[in-house]
Amino acid sequence: MSAFIGIDLGTTYSAVSYIDDTGRPKVVHNSEGSNVTPSCIDFSNGKASVGEGARRSLGLSNSIAARFKRDMGTSKIYKIDGQEYTPTDCSAIVLKKILQDTENVIGKVGEAVVTTPANFANEARNATLEAAKSAGLNVKHIVNEPTAAALYYAFQSGDDLHGHYAVYDLGGGTFDISIIKANGQDVEVITSDGVSRLGGDDFDIALQKIVQRKYKELTGEDLDEEDFTKTDAEEDKKSLSKRDSIKIRVMRNNIEVTRDEFEQEISSLIAQTEMLCESVIDEAKLKPSDIQDVFLAGGSTRIPAVLESVKRAFKKDPVSSVNVDEVVTLGAALYAAFKGDKSKLSSVQKNSIEKIKVSDATTKCFGTIVLSQNQKGELEDRVSILINKNDKIPCSVTKSYYTTHDNQESVSFTITESVAAETDPRFVKILWEDNLSLPPGRPEGQEIKVTYSYDDNQTINASFVDVSTGKEMKHSLASVDENSKVNNKIDKFIVE
Repeated sequence: MSAFIGIDLGTTYSAVSYIDDTGRPKVVHNSEGSNVTPSCIDFSNGKASVGEGARRSLGLSNSIAARFKRDMGTSKIYKIDGQEYTPTDCSAIVLKKILQDTENVIGKVGEAVVTTPANFANEARNATLEAAKSAGLNVKHIVNEPTAAALYYAFQSGDDLHGHYAVYDLGGGTFDISIIKANGQDVEVITSDGVSRLGGDDFDIALQKIVQRKYKELTGEDLDEEDFTKTDAEEDKKSLSKRDSIKIRVMRNNIEVTRDEFEQEISSLIAQTEMLCESVIDEAKLKPSDIQDVFLAGGSTRIPAVLESVKRAFKKDPVSSVNVDEVVTLGAALYAAFKGDKSKLSSVQKNSIEKIKVSDATTKCFGTIVLSQNQKGELEDRVSILINKNDKIPCSVTKSYYTTHDNQESVSFTITESVAAETDPRFVKILWEDNLSLPPGRPEGQEIKVTYSYDDNQTINASFVDVSTGKEMKHSLASVDENSKVNNKIDKFIVE
């Protein structure tokens, strides 16, 4: 039995690692002998088949579900063969496959950590936890993907890291950039930013568009997507990272695509990542010269245009001394051991991780909508921030607010989320809202205390207290309970 495993639940590929007898994280090969599992599901024939077979059928069959990580925490529904699936359903099925493969290799699994993008919203994080628990995993913690990658790079380097570093994580569907401060294996996240829908999948679509245009120019006909699928584009994209041009055989026609053409097609996406890199450097109050090294994570960092962009942003070559497909899962396994019950570790494992420390930071602002006087002396809605972006977690903040008029019998409460300290309610996301009733006959100016707590899993817990009466309303934006199920999809299908 391995006490701790770490799972990188990816948009296009997923991977799992465990802490072995030597105290080092090690990738578990799946039932096909690969170190990564495609996050694709084939629902044909009344069963859910996860992996390479489903990936190769993507775009050729209506029974395939893929890229659902991008929709985690949303109301998106996939209708396949008369059945409906949520992104959480699909993620749970992939995680179930990963759990089965892991137990076939190392035996019964103990605690697990699952990674999420740093820029994931609260709903997406909770959906990830829900999927993991429904798959049968004992999950107490999630961790941001660039934080996990940073932890593994620090672990691998021993006590050699000192100063500020960047973690550039560009995978199949999401992009994160984090600035960390490291002192040996003590990792502190200073700031993070990212995009939840930018990654290798977008690059595949870009190559599809090039081929579709060239096919139209050559034949005068439109190219059906099934004749050059995302899977085809993914394979050819990898070839373009090694060659200046490739020839693609499509419907008995040879279509040449150059690397320059591909890079031009994805230039706006690359520019977006570069601007975010520059933004986080400024946010950390640093200069590129203050960054010791740039650590890479995610398969899309192999694209030459991406590497050149990293060099431009940080004025130095990035570090890629490890397999960029594995660094997040390896770090997640270390994080699981760091956060878990040390009594479940052997003496060798304890000694291996004894120097590890991790301090993460918030990636969003959380507040509540209040009334405030404008310059004209009029009352208007604004957002009062309690937890700011880049606050160290876990944290707890309490602020006092006051009733606005005599005989006020209720107070409306909201929990807001924003990427910046917005004061205009039109530009924030409302995560929750409700009313707290108050006793009648009171004068204005009665104190209401609001407390927001933010835990290691980056989940908000809120408390609203009417001070004079002690009446309290609590709300947690936490995940589902331990006994939850995801629409019974795990029980309904056999996962292969």
